[in-house]
Amino acid sequence: MERPGAARFPRRCRRGGRRSEVLAAIAADTGQERISIGYLADTLRDRAFAALLIVFAAPNILPTSPGTSTVLGLPLVFLTLQLMLGRPKTWLPGFITNRTIAAADFRAVVGRMAPRLARVERLLAPQLKAFIRPPAEYLLGAVALLLAIVLVLPIPFGNMLPAVAICLFALAILERDGLFALFGLATTVAALAIVGGVVYAAVRVAAYLLLHAFG
Repeated sequence: MERPGAARFPRRCRRGGRRSEVLAAIAADTGQERISIGYLADTLRDRAFAALLIVFAAPNILPTSPGTSTVLGLPLVFLTLQLMLGRPKTWLPGFITNRTIAAADFRAVVGRMAPRLARVERLLAPQLKAFIRPPAEYLLGAVALLLAIVLVLPIPFGNMLPAVAICLFALAILERDGLFALFGLATTVAALAIVGGVVYAAVRVAAYLLLHAFG
């Protein structure tokens, strides 16, 4: 039985091609109103592990419809956990693969994001490989797992920078570019600082309102 949103994915994009081209092909190929997470995972199953991270993280870089970051963030939690543990094959539970997002929303986000990703891909080159080989790769997986958890949480302004950092880690692993792994770590520091500031401010406001409500 086909998963919701399943469609014939161009075979030429299953192997080879830049990640930006693959994302654009996925967005353009489906004729369904909604795209399932299982469909997205299946189309990338025979590609590199990190390519899945980009597919689920990249759309979160730009503003999306409410709930989209949670739907796309849940697969990232499982994928980054497997990256941290060094698992060679990916696995996603059924309650995630059966979830869907509006195809129109996915196409709109990919249309804006793919050209930016293509420009970044042209800068990649194998270098500083010690930062992306095991055990460093497992550490990147642990950091990416933390970012994926932040991405799932309903934190204002909490999705863009974590998604950027995860994409940088994934690109670094795919192209063996340790410099991009360092860029990802720097982005992680900025993301956690901003998210921490937002959470702290929200707690202060909530405490202030409570004190004045019962004071």
